[in-house]
Amino acid sequence: LMVFCAVWGMGASLVSLMLSKWMAKTFHKVQVVDSTHPNPQVRELVQKVTEIARRAQLPKTPEIGIYESPDLNAFATGPSKSNSLVAVSTGLLQRMNEKELEGVLAHEVAHIANGDMVTMTLIQGIVNAFAMFFSRILANVVASNVDEKIRGIVHIGVVILGDIAFTLLGSMVVNYFSRRREFRADAGGARYSSRDSMVSALQKLRMAYDMPIPPEEGQTATLMISNRNKQGMARLFMTHPPLEERIEALQRATRF
Repeated sequence: LMVFCAVWGMGASLVSLMLSKWMAKTFHKVQVVDSTHPNPQVRELVQKVTEIARRAQLPKTPEIGIYESPDLNAFATGPSKSNSLVAVSTGLLQRMNEKELEGVLAHEVAHIANGDMVTMTLIQGIVNAFAMFFSRILANVVASNVDEKIRGIVHIGVVILGDIAFTLLGSMVVNYFSRRREFRADAGGARYSSRDSMVSALQKLRMAYDMPIPPEEGQTATLMISNRNKQGMARLFMTHPPLEERIEALQRATRF
């Protein structure tokens, strides 16, 4: 049972990682751009990502994309450092100045340089495997104590409910590591651009999140540079730390 759960739990996460670029492009309708684009602002974006990737010593410059959204956000994804994507929203391009944009791009490149996509895939795979294992152990225990005529139905029902419950509990573990990686990516963003650029970018995001336009969440929430703060127990399910804490951590840091 342990081998079965490990294979399926890790397998699902690895498949998700391999398809991550395609899924992100499809979900957000990302338009990949390059240095030949007719818009000078887009060419400058490409140049910035290329330069930051060089500073981060990535083996290959990430693909660069733009997607339509009023939200101030960006994300990085991909199965490896040499096969990755950095995408920014049109809202971010329109509303951030050059310094703020550089901070955001450096943050996303830092995710790639840190191997965060692979790390989070491994953590998610382990959580998936444990969720499957414990739900089936629970189902076996419960089903063994009911009438044989309904044992199969009870077993299936407990497996389904157990998968949901244990996956939900496991998501708190995944999101804890997701929040920790954001601090590391902020530090990397400061290293590949500057502390001022990174702080300015986060301050602009904090101002934007005080406005009524809601940030995009959902399937790619963990990929984004930020998401909305939650209160109480809901904080355990946040994929990103509060922006105030991230800004404070950068301001306190003595080196990058």
